[in-house]
Amino acid sequence: MKTLDPALQAHLDEGTTTLAWCWRIARADGASFGFTDHDRTLSFDGTDFEPESGLTASEVRSGSDLSVDAQDAEGVLTSDRITETDILDGRWDNAEVEVWRVNWADTGQRVLMRRGAIGQIRRGRLAFVAEVRSLAHVLGQTVGRTFQATCDAAVGHARCGVNLENPAFMGTGAVIDLLRDRAFTASGLGAFISGWFTFGALEWTSGANAGRRTEVLGHDVTDGIAVLTLLEAPVRAIAEDDAFTIRAGCDKRMETCGAKFANTANFRSFPHIPGQDAVLRYATKDGGHEGGVL
Repeated sequence: MKTLDPALQAHLDEGTTTLAWCWRIARADGASFGFTDHDRTLSFDGTDFEPESGLTASEVRSGSDLSVDAQDAEGVLTSDRITETDILDGRWDNAEVEVWRVNWADTGQRVLMRRGAIGQIRRGRLAFVAEVRSLAHVLGQTVGRTFQATCDAAVGHARCGVNLENPAFMGTGAVIDLLRDRAFTASGLGAFISGWFTFGALEWTSGANAGRRTEVLGHDVTDGIAVLTLLEAPVRAIAEDDAFTIRAGCDKRMETCGAKFANTANFRSFPHIPGQDAVLRYATKDGGHEGGVL
């Protein structure tokens, strides 16, 4: 149950109200934005809530159980602060949202209605609809470890222990020629064998995508020239001479952990559990079902 400021309660009791919706959105990159459906700028708590942002709220969809409450915020793509490129780039994904009900005649009279995060974003030609999920969506995340044969640690992180800044696992290069929207030949990687950077990470250091990271789907070598294929095409087009830093990838197998990184001691999984084929096997005269590792 929410406790209203006495001045706001008195305003509501008057019957004739001057209320507006305000949204404060904090993205993961540290940028913070304020929007309102009022026709002039409102300011409080150090944030300017700008009008003409195109944001309009729908009804709140909620239930009596632990299902995730949701509300849609619809807006246009012509705002200087909400661009189609940023949406495609994932900058608004899982951004923290505060939804306020404010007396626009006196912004000191306000109440925080809900907190949440940006969920699914649906785009059209001229508009977008962003789903604002309640904090209950955090309860649906997987917590703890999974009993599986492949490693559950991210390569290069603390649980893995591999130093990806080691020159043996990191390279720098530049785009030579664009093959497709997410595949290109690259210079500077002649010292690395084919597949070394498969499942790795590439960070652009120049060009239109500078500062952005992406996953590497494949690394091949043809006539001594590296050919890189990204998991997804960047929002902004790749151009010749765009520079990047690339780090080695891991397929999460124990064999790779030992042969490539000499890091078997830090392998974070259960490599000797039976596979699914053990369930489908049947008894035979020649044995093979004595309980040994498959």
